[in-house]
Amino acid sequence: MRLVRRIYTLYVALLYLASFLLMFPFFLACIWIPGMKPYGRKINRLWAKVYFFLIFLPVKQVGRNHIQKNQPYIFVANHFSYLDIAMMGFVPGDVVFIGKSSIRKVPLFGYYFKNLHIALDRSSMRSRGEVLARAKKALDEGSSVVIFPEGGITSTRPPELSSFKNGAFSMAIEKQIPIIPITLSYNHLILPDDGALLMNFGKGKLVFHSPIMTEGLTVKDLPEIKSRCFSIIQEQLWRDNPDGNFPNILEKAV
Repeated sequence: MRLVRRIYTLYVALLYLASFLLMFPFFLACIWIPGMKPYGRKINRLWAKVYFFLIFLPVKQVGRNHIQKNQPYIFVANHFSYLDIAMMGFVPGDVVFIGKSSIRKVPLFGYYFKNLHIALDRSSMRSRGEVLARAKKALDEGSSVVIFPEGGITSTRPPELSSFKNGAFSMAIEKQIPIIPITLSYNHLILPDDGALLMNFGKGKLVFHSPIMTEGLTVKDLPEIKSRCFSIIQEQLWRDNPDGNFPNILEKAV
């Protein structure tokens, strides 16, 4: 079984690389031509759908009806696996990701990411300020923003969340933008962050929860909405992962 997983993981990795290289000229065109960046992110969403189909990993989406067209949101999701970013490509609408600055060092992918999305260096106050300004600009232009509020893959006991940082919630309150919590239910089982980097066969699940409105809220309300988002995502994770039994969990993803 481990050999089969290694072959599958190699296939997943090679297909990711090949598909990205195929898409890269289109990303470049969207980066270089003024006003085309939203189309580059649209290609990003198409890429995600095709990629998951080709790696035989169906993704069940729950609660898409909570997302209204032409309404910008701040999407916040749990982050346990390297698979999370790719799966968030299913989020509808024009979506700008905020990711770690280390992404910029990856050849080609780093160039694509820093130009179509936003890379954050958490150790730099200047970077935080620049990221905040770019994210606010994206929201003002009608785009949504995706943030992993744990600040990276930090949990040592998934599906138990790490504490959330304030940035996403502070921004939502300042811009009076609704927050939509997202639960990625099974990625920590399909591609565990255990150092082995081996894929398991399974079915993904992505849950869009009801929006949390921030209209009329102030910075005093930040702890409450942060705690509320945390509880919503954590409770969904507990429901979808009741006993830690991998095969049973995957059956529940259908």
